Amino acid sequence: MRTAYKVRAYPDPERAAQLGRTFGCVRLVWNKTLDQRHRIYHAHGTKTSYKETDAALTACKRTDELAFLSEVSSVPLQQALRHQHTAFQNFFSGRSKYPRFKSRNGKQSAHYTRSAFRLRDGTLTLAKHTAALAFVWSWDNDTLAKLNPTMVIVSRELDGRWYLTFAVDTDDPEPTEPTGNMVGVDLGVQDFAVLSTGEKIANPKHLDRKARNLARYQRQMARKQRGSNNRRKAKNKVARAHRKVRHARADFLHKTSTRLVREHDVIAIEDLNVAGMSRSAKGTVDKPGRNVRAKAGLNRAVSDAALGEFRRQLEYKTDRAGKTLVVIDRWYPSSKTCSHCGHLLNNLKLSVRAWKCPGCGTRHDRDHNAAKNILAAGLAVAGNNPGDACGAGVSRQGSSLPQSATKQELSGASPKGITAL
Repeated sequence: MRTAYKVRAYPDPERAAQLGRTFGCVRLVWNKTLDQRHRIYHAHGTKTSYKETDAALTACKRTDELAFLSEVSSVPLQQALRHQHTAFQNFFSGRSKYPRFKSRNGKQSAHYTRSAFRLRDGTLTLAKHTAALAFVWSWDNDTLAKLNPTMVIVSRELDGRWYLTFAVDTDDPEPTEPTGNMVGVDLGVQDFAVLSTGEKIANPKHLDRKARNLARYQRQMARKQRGSNNRRKAKNKVARAHRKVRHARADFLHKTSTRLVREHDVIAIEDLNVAGMSRSAKGTVDKPGRNVRAKAGLNRAVSDAALGEFRRQLEYKTDRAGKTLVVIDRWYPSSKTCSHCGHLLNNLKLSVRAWKCPGCGTRHDRDHNAAKNILAAGLAVAGNNPGDACGAGVSRQGSSLPQSATKQELSGASPKGITAL
């Protein structure tokens, strides 16, 4: 299993200047190679291999124009070529978008493999550097003394902060003790999550809390002359505001996902189409009866909630802890189905937050009822036996989910078939 330790770095002016040159060379190699790939493919219809890009990089270093590429370590440059080769493989297989050019105004990073750094006695020295790179270790000293990273990533954020990421190969952790608890989770925007136990986890709305300050900083930056030092300072202020929002969001997601994994053996969630929710919320055409501003606000709220990142964290944390994560088909009518008798409503508007079942008369909170139905369907997929599901260590996500079992429960003669779960 691969894990990572991310810490703050504090390079002196000389180290910062040298790393800045490395970032520039990495960016140049990436953009130049991407442009050549693009030209060759559109001119001849052939793909460029990594071996060809590596040979082109060697030839570039021998020219007078690009001889300065030899002044920095060759490892980050070669890693940039490897990453671009992987990016094109993912693009042609349909797993990602077309690779983009890198900008000097974005986040900068350089990857160093084992041959390009030395970590001894808690001191890190990179290739082509004459002095160590200072960083602050947040864990115990014994962990640092035994650390044997396979890769070190040096990065600089938009606000000027430096970070080091140590990638380490470790043994798989031991499964945690089973708790015997199961939970269904209904994710949303009004409430971040509603559990089948009735607990509601409020949406902290990190971006909304910083919206006024962020808008003010952006207005100040817009008034500054492009290329001036005052604009650079204003831009750093905007980047710091975004960083605070980003870190607060990540802290909330990690604490929430860790608590759910520690307290439950089986976690059931819906397969939400987050990208589709964001696209449908943008509302680019102003038609009669459509509130474009409200659509834009919903898009911002969906992005701020980071539901996709929350699912990603649940996936790897349940896998490490030996717990079970079941992802339910996104078309499962969890909100419209009565969790008590199984009655299925024909229609339920999004504005209706509570409803009374016409079959049994039970009054439901919309999200709590959906969470209970998600748990019931999740247990059906996991094996219909809560005892077998707990601690089984089977994590089903995405297309690997055997959705046919859930669909069979819902496609019978009567929607009440789910009451037997």
